[in-house]
Amino acid sequence: MIKAIFFSKFDVVEGPKVVHQVPINSITPSSETTSQPLVHFPSVAATIIPRQTFCSLPIALLHSRYRILGYPTCLASPTYPRNEFIFNFCLVLPRHTEFTAYASVVAKLAALFKHLEETSHFLSQDKSLPNTGKIYALCEILLEDLNNYCECMIPIDESNTLNIKLFPTYPSPPPIFPHQVPISTVRLESLIDSNWDLTMLLILPHIDGVNSVKQIALLADADYKLVRKAIAHLLYYGCVILLDTFSFGASYAPTVEMGVFVGDTEAQEECRRYILLPGTGLQHEPAGEMAANREALDGTKLVEMYYSLRQGMSVKSWCMEHADVVRMIDIRRFITFGVIKGFLYRVHKYAIAMGATSISSQARDRKGPKKDDRELERFLDGNHCFDEICTELMISERDLLGKLKGMGDVQIIQK
Repeated sequence: MIKAIFFSKFDVVEGPKVVHQVPINSITPSSETTSQPLVHFPSVAATIIPRQTFCSLPIALLHSRYRILGYPTCLASPTYPRNEFIFNFCLVLPRHTEFTAYASVVAKLAALFKHLEETSHFLSQDKSLPNTGKIYALCEILLEDLNNYCECMIPIDESNTLNIKLFPTYPSPPPIFPHQVPISTVRLESLIDSNWDLTMLLILPHIDGVNSVKQIALLADADYKLVRKAIAHLLYYGCVILLDTFSFGASYAPTVEMGVFVGDTEAQEECRRYILLPGTGLQHEPAGEMAANREALDGTKLVEMYYSLRQGMSVKSWCMEHADVVRMIDIRRFITFGVIKGFLYRVHKYAIAMGATSISSQARDRKGPKKDDRELERFLDGNHCFDEICTELMISERDLLGKLKGMGDVQIIQK
């Protein structure tokens, strides 16, 4: 939120001077008020109204608990005293506010008023008293509209209008790995237009919540780096989220957030609707029995099912223990719902080579290790999960375990 807007200029008599400020007394208080200003203008005046050499450059100045954004502008002309006119429209924001979106505001104000000054001396010939007149009114409307609506459209004269819109900024997306699976949170097909990138159009049909990033690149016959960049864009705007690869051999366990799900009946009902299979999938069951089974899948039963997941138990083993319920639900959705909501986490497997020779047992019987074995060696440091190794080497987990058994002393840990 913008705390203040002020217009300052270089006065040939007084030097750097604040002419208009919103709110009044927020930058240079009058002698009649006892309130403290947000910033001490004399200490920053040389930066707000700098020498001509440093004009036409954006400034971002930290002062006390606030950040000042500005774009000092200098116009040179013999019509001005000292042959130049320097002005600056500044925004005052809280110190820790993300200010990227506001940088364009001061740049646009500088460009617009530079044009107005060059064509009609809009600023230099303004004779209104401080905190009165058109410029003050414009600052007042600008502050109110940007804080309340994040946009403004302010007519200045018959030919010029100030149009500004604040676009939200999001944090940079996390690193994307080949084994991660993107799941769409919106209908991506509804967002397509003719200006979309070709790679983006190629990968959309393959973003189905099942294919990993690397699989999507292979299916779309597109360069992996371009695919990863396209998915990063979707991730940045919240159009997809990334999950681990689902498999029935994987293990999952509840997190501390499970307590929130236990007490949230709305989330339990949402989960029930999300994971239940359509009735057509149970046509072999009598209608009355099917209805009774579905009714038995209440919030308490869902909590019990999630709590029964634990380290060391694969999804396949869990399904065998809950065979009476598994036939009614989509297992993938059951696991995915818990991971997305944060009360379930994937228990990953990691391989660590103990000792200096990880392929010595095979190397003694051959002229040298296979290429696949040499590639596998670099993943045996405990920092690469099985999903990542299998995706990179394009092998199944069963094949990976077989290779690890013949590679000497390799320990497998779960965490």
